[in-house]
Amino acid sequence: MFSGKGSSGADDSFTVIGGEARFHGVLSVKGAVRVEGCVEGDITDATTVEIGQGGKVKGNIAAESLSVAGEVVGDITASKNVELLKESRVHGKLKTPRLRIDDGAVFNGQCAMGAETGFVDEPHPAGRRREAVAGEKS
Repeated sequence: MFSGKGSSGADDSFTVIGGEARFHGVLSVKGAVRVEGCVEGDITDATTVEIGQGGKVKGNIAAESLSVAGEVVGDITASKNVELLKESRVHGKLKTPRLRIDDGAVFNGQCAMGAETGFVDEPHPAGRRREAVAGEKS
């Protein structure tokens, strides 16, 4: 569940879409959200998104952190991290600096990590090689 510590530290609020709930449209959340039911539409502005085992999202997700135990069909952008738990199913493009995929999770799509995501301020690997070579010469 939620620890109550949003990454921004702003507040302890969270939203729950229960197992029997069906939501259609854009869900803009200024905190954390847990989906146990079905969301057809985008989830935006969230700090943390958790998709429970029975949860299903058909739409794009934009958040700081995402944890999936259910199913997502759509594109995911997470500025901090994504974890795909055992038995989760994700179909779409994924963009995050950190990704963890548990054994048994299914991911079908494209993934972008690191500097090309725009989230991580790392030098290009070629730049690192030049620094290492320059360091060896001195």
